[in-house]
Amino acid sequence: MKNKTVKLLAAVTMTGGLVAAALPAVSLASTPTVSDSTFNTSFSTMASLKSIVAKGKGSIAVILPDTVSSTRYTEFDAPYLTKAFKAAGLTSSQFIIQNAQGSDTTQYTDAQADIAKGAKVLLLDPLDATTGAIIETYAVAHGVKVIDYDRLTLGGARTYYVSFDNVKVGQLIGNGLVSCLSSWNIASPVVYEMYGAPTDHNATLFAQGYSPVLNAAKTAGKIHTIVTESAGTWTPSQALTDFQGAFQANNSINAVLTPNDENAAPIIANLQSQGVTPKSFPFTGQDATLTGFQNIISGYQCGTVYKPIWLEAQAAAALAIYLRGGVTPPTGIVNGSTPDTSATINSFKNVPSVLLTPTWVTPQNVESTVIKDGVIKVSDLCTSAKPTVAGHSQPTYAADCTTYGIH
Repeated sequence: MKNKTVKLLAAVTMTGGLVAAALPAVSLASTPTVSDSTFNTSFSTMASLKSIVAKGKGSIAVILPDTVSSTRYTEFDAPYLTKAFKAAGLTSSQFIIQNAQGSDTTQYTDAQADIAKGAKVLLLDPLDATTGAIIETYAVAHGVKVIDYDRLTLGGARTYYVSFDNVKVGQLIGNGLVSCLSSWNIASPVVYEMYGAPTDHNATLFAQGYSPVLNAAKTAGKIHTIVTESAGTWTPSQALTDFQGAFQANNSINAVLTPNDENAAPIIANLQSQGVTPKSFPFTGQDATLTGFQNIISGYQCGTVYKPIWLEAQAAAALAIYLRGGVTPPTGIVNGSTPDTSATINSFKNVPSVLLTPTWVTPQNVESTVIKDGVIKVSDLCTSAKPTVAGHSQPTYAADCTTYGIH
């Protein structure tokens, strides 16, 4: 990857370089009253952007990173973005949503092809900062405006960034685990602290949120020992391998801070196969997946961070539509800024941002959050068969749903 990206960066620099002046200015035209608080699960707010759509030319290209780090990209992001664009009046020829399937080369070549076909705005969720910066340099050099979607591209050349408050996400995860250690009566907690992939800046921000929480809990005597993972990953099978190595080295580990549901799931399944009982070995999570909630209501996971992707998708789609139409987005959407200290051009160092609010979800508020929003269906959550535990088949999750009044 290193040699490849160096060559790509050299090629991009020769054809245009980091050209801050190439970012087209947007007009000061009046805009519809749209903010993060006006978006809803019916996507009705997007219809107010039809006049902005009519102003624009060219297409909007979305390139998502993979299908391994989270199922959200296929289950939520792609369909929600599609729904948002269509609700705003874009035709199928005016937007494209792709997934790089974990390939940096694919993500780069998709961007090149999209720009060649007339894309004027690129919504990018980068696989890593190196690839993302190369893509953004190429886009800006060709007069295309870029929005970082969900992950900030360090050293990038985007115009806006749309995500959740990711340090807050980490704080929710850390506080969720500490609370769970107490409520589950975990004696002398030895916590294995895991991380996401080091190439993902979000993983760094998550850790900035949860590491201080764990350290404070240790100082306060609520945690006996913290065992930290050496690297980090968003590949669930690798997360399981990492846990098994740590557990073999220290079998006193009796709690795990996992930064998302997908990494937690195979580890929980592995422990279940060895006979670990409910509410005896807590895990944490993020992304509000069906498997995550099944682990939560059955007593193997403390909770998960719910990030309403329907909200993030609409905010990102709206920003892209404003940029395509040459219209300044309203301040109700762009509600903050995010520092990028690695940026080489001053105008890219403080990124205007849409920072949305995450929520910690446990069995007590699952119905009023993800079920209410239609993210998880009660029928899927409650009627699925439980996995085999220690060689014994299990019933469905129906009894767990009854316990928590989920219906």
